[in-house]
Amino acid sequence: MTANWAAFTEAEPDLARTAEERFGAFTHHVLATLRKDGSPRTTGLEVRFLNGELWLGMMPDSLKALDLRRDPRFALQANPGEGQSMGGGDVRIAGRAIEVEDPKQKAAYGEEVEPPEPFHLFRTELTEVVRTFVEDDKYLVVQIWQPGMPLRTIKRT
Repeated sequence: MTANWAAFTEAEPDLARTAEERFGAFTHHVLATLRKDGSPRTTGLEVRFLNGELWLGMMPDSLKALDLRRDPRFALQANPGEGQSMGGGDVRIAGRAIEVEDPKQKAAYGEEVEPPEPFHLFRTELTEVVRTFVEDDKYLVVQIWQPGMPLRTIKRT
């Protein structure tokens, strides 16, 4: 089961707001894709939250774009920033990236974001959003959201 960003925001508005803040704090994040041989590839990436979707834009024929065309599964890690504070916690998103081929939809994104032309554009379908943070300098808290499931919270000392 998958959901777009709008469905996630409707289901868990607080977690969605925290995730957007974490991704908005820095420009570049880490995307993991799968190579032809199944091994992982990590690369830097900018993301956009726009019109109820999480978008991934990429340079033409970049290896990460070619990976996603072949196998749409991805994991996305918010840039933790400098030092050890990780304000708002660590946020990871997993799902499937679907390439946008519709010229009108791609043009609308281009007008809003103004990426270098040409570019690949992927819309995401989420399978999981995870936030990990420290509470009261005592507990490691892990929040896990998956489509169709209630938010799970695990606390560890």
